[in-house]
Parts: sequence; C-alpha cells; structure tokens
Amino acid sequence: MFPKSTYIQRREQLRKDIGHGIIIIQGNHEAPCNYPDNTYWFRQDSSFLYFFGLQREDLVGVLDCDNGKDYIFANDYDINDIIWTGPLPSVKELAASVGVENSGSLKDLQAFINNQIASHQAKFHYLPPYRADNIRQLSTLLGIKYDAVRSYASMDLILACVKQRSIKSGEEIEEIERAIATAYNMHVGAMKMAMPGRYEYELAGFMQGEAWKGNGPVSFPVIMTIHGETLHNHNHDHKLETGRMLVMDAGCETAMNYCSDITRSVPVGGKFNDRQRAIYNIVLAGQLECIRISRPGITYQEVHTAVSRILAQGYKDLGILKGNLDDIVANGAHSLLMPHGLGHMMGLDVHDMEDYGQINVGYDNETRPSEQFGLGSLRCGRKLQPGFVVTDEPGCYFIPALIDKWNAEGTNKEFINFAELEKWKDFGGIRIEDDILITETGCRVLGKPIPKTVEEIEATMNA
Repeated sequence: MFPKSTYIQRREQLRKDIGHGIIIIQGNHEAPCNYPDNTYWFRQDSSFLYFFGLQREDLVGVLDCDNGKDYIFANDYDINDIIWTGPLPSVKELAASVGVENSGSLKDLQAFINNQIASHQAKFHYLPPYRADNIRQLSTLLGIKYDAVRSYASMDLILACVKQRSIKSGEEIEEIERAIATAYNMHVGAMKMAMPGRYEYELAGFMQGEAWKGNGPVSFPVIMTIHGETLHNHNHDHKLETGRMLVMDAGCETAMNYCSDITRSVPVGGKFNDRQRAIYNIVLAGQLECIRISRPGITYQEVHTAVSRILAQGYKDLGILKGNLDDIVANGAHSLLMPHGLGHMMGLDVHDMEDYGQINVGYDNETRPSEQFGLGSLRCGRKLQPGFVVTDEPGCYFIPALIDKWNAEGTNKEFINFAELEKWKDFGGIRIEDDILITETGCRVLGKPIPKTVEEIEATMNA
C-alpha cells in the first residue's frame, strides 16, 4: 500500500468534491470458478483500492460528506475461516491501517444505512456496479429494485472520481513503471522465443509466468497471435511459421494492481521481409508521431487524426490508398486498415475507469465521440492534461471480411485500390504500443525502452 496519508488525502478530496451525502464504495467479493470453494484469483475493485487500498474481499467503504467521517464495514473472520487462512487482521485493524477510525460489521452497515434513510436527510452516492453480487448488495442496502440499481448511480460521484483518478501522482507513476519493467521481461523474452515450430501458447504461457515473477497477474488476457488481423485474438493454438507477423499484446499488474499495456509485433524467425518491413515502418512512424505531438492542451482525438495522416500517406505510397490525403482522412478511408482508436487511459485498470462508463472517462463536454468508422472507436478523445497516462497503439490490419464488405458496398472506393488490397489479404496485422505520461511540456514514454525499431527487434531476436 501507499502511505496512510495518501488514502486520507484522496478521501478528503472526494468528500470535498461531492459536498453532501453518503458515498458508498464497494469492494469486490470472491467469484466462484466452477464450484464455490474454487474461486478465481481475487481482484479488488479499483475504486476501492484507490480510496482505501485494502485487498480483502467483502469490504464496503463509506464516506459521510456531512460529518467528515469514513467507515469500513465487513464481517470479521471466525475460527472456521482462520483454520484455512491463518491469522488475519480484524476489520478494525484494516481500517486503522488506512486512516479510517470507524468500522463495523455488514449488519452494522445495514443499520447505518437504515438510520440515514429514516432521517430523510441523506443523499446516497455510489458508482455503477459491474458485478451481480454488488448490484444485489446495493439493492438490499438501499431498498432499490435489482434491475434499477445501475440507473441510480451517481453522476456527481463518477465525475469526481474521474477528475481525481485521471491525474497520476508520482507514486502512481512509479507503480506503473514497475509494471512496465516486468512487461519488458515479458516481451523481450517472448521475442527471443518467436521461432518457427513453436506454438503461440508457449509464448503466452511464458508471458504469464514472467508477470507472476513480478508479483502480479497479467493485466488482461494475453493476445499472442500470427493472425493479428483479429484485433483481440485470444486463441493460442497456432504453430509459428516463417513469413508470419506475430502480434504480442500483453501487460501485467503490480502487487498494488497498477497496470502496463504493451504491444510488439515481430516477424517469426527474427527477420523482416520486404512487405513486413514496409508496413511495420508505416505503423512505427505513426506511433512516433503520437509521442512527438502529445502534450497538454491538444485533444487525443486530434492526435489520432494526425497519426491517421501518417498512416494514410504510407498506404498511399504503397498504392493501397489513392487520392487527396486530406480527403482520405476526412472520409475515414484509412480506417479500413485501423478500425480502432489510438489509445485509452491506463492506471489501476488497463482501460482505466471504464467501469464508470467509457464516455465519462474518455470524453467531456468539449470533446465528444465521432460517429466515423474507426475514429468512433477511440476510447480517449479528450484534451490531454499533465499527469494523464494513455496508451499509444496504432496498428494496421488486413481483415479479409472487412475488405470484402467495403469492396462489395463500394465504401470509399474513390480512395481505396481494392485490386492492390487483394495482394495483402494474407498479411495479418501489426500493432505497436507504449504507455505514455503527459508532462507539463509534452510527454514521455514510461519504463525501460522495449525494442521497437526493425533493427532493434531483429538484433534482439537473433542475439
């Protein structure tokens, strides 16, 4: 955990921003895998971690904005638990460790809520629950029908949490860089393994092992595939073959659950052929353009568009696209080869705070999502501020089904050379991703540099 003072200050700021009422922040519960006693690895709710820092299951935090008090509610373990777990701290001890003076059981929590309801004074604030057990708990606590619970989530609380969690402190950046240090080992090790005859699952398994060596799990299911044209391909059954590009999208969490998210694309066997080199350098140029221009005051939507121009010019030079560059980008013709956004916020969640509703995290009243194909999938489009951590992950994907659909419909036919595209339908895909911190004057790539240029990747794979 961070020092006790960190969590006290975070809660004080939240109470100040909300001003009035009772804030309920739920921790997560154990989730059964295939029977009750065999559970998935426990992952605490990120909002609870941010404000209370405690990893135990079944905790509920309460902030009373009107009297300045904080509470932790949970049931203490009994002897039947301790037989299996060993001695564990009491709820009171856990609360004290993060500067909370008041604690009680879940029965006490219901009594507390009932008293607030009876007083007709309290307004309740809670975040949108994403797990069924937390929806059920709120339904019982507040007397709201189960199906209506999410609709009563507090927009004031959502916006206050987004405001606070978007700006990463120095200690948070250190945790993220710890996660990237482990991701370095994951990716460099997997690069060296990416030789003909191996299977994707061998490399994916290696990455998961390296993540746990860093004392945390992977931050999302590993994407390890020679079929990179499928953006989130979690199938790891294919044998690696010379001539294929291997997309490796993987990150990890630290013991405190701060995340990394890195993608590298490498040629199986360690040598780029001419086609692979051409496409790779176009994507890399776009990725570096993002790093060059990202700074406070520019929107990430504008950065996405600038990167799109780099990609579109590269495809035009190859004869895949045609026509005026401004018109190509304005009409979204380049999005045939990158149907996703440039990046997203990252922190305690790999897609940070998206349980609050992605539009509330990645956009604001000034910047709204586009309806254009590709750009409309940009998860973070808002104006950048110092302290933001965002991913920079352009890609190029030759998706046969999408190419055929656009060709049949005549979509952007004035800008796309479909005859030339036919030659690329067997290519697969490429994505290059780093995690960047917005600074006062620009940005910096976080963590130890992971091989990224054609020359660096070939040297690493053939070392």
